[in-house]
Amino acid sequence: MAHMTLGSVFNSDGHPHPLPNTLAAVTAVLGPVALILSLWHGMHLPASWIGLAGIVTGGWGQLVSATTAERFVLVIGLGAAATGFYLAMAHGGLFGGVLG
Repeated sequence: MAHMTLGSVFNSDGHPHPLPNTLAAVTAVLGPVALILSLWHGMHLPASWIGLAGIVTGGWGQLVSATTAERFVLVIGLGAAATGFYLAMAHGGLFGGVLG
């Protein structure tokens, strides 16, 4: 049985893709964090900023991704980041009373 690593799954075409792999991993972390934080009362500030960062990294990752595995992880993370971002925006937004 062959030993599979995360890099071998993401680099299914046989070529290394350090930038898209990094963006996919960062988006996969930021998305769920933003989503979970947006569910707690009073955590809309970090949730909105983390969600926005996840949207940016996910969008950039989609532009430079080279394999289907990278795109799959990016779409899941991007969806979670966007959902967390929009929930956080509904509860107070990026500045939430700090400005204005």
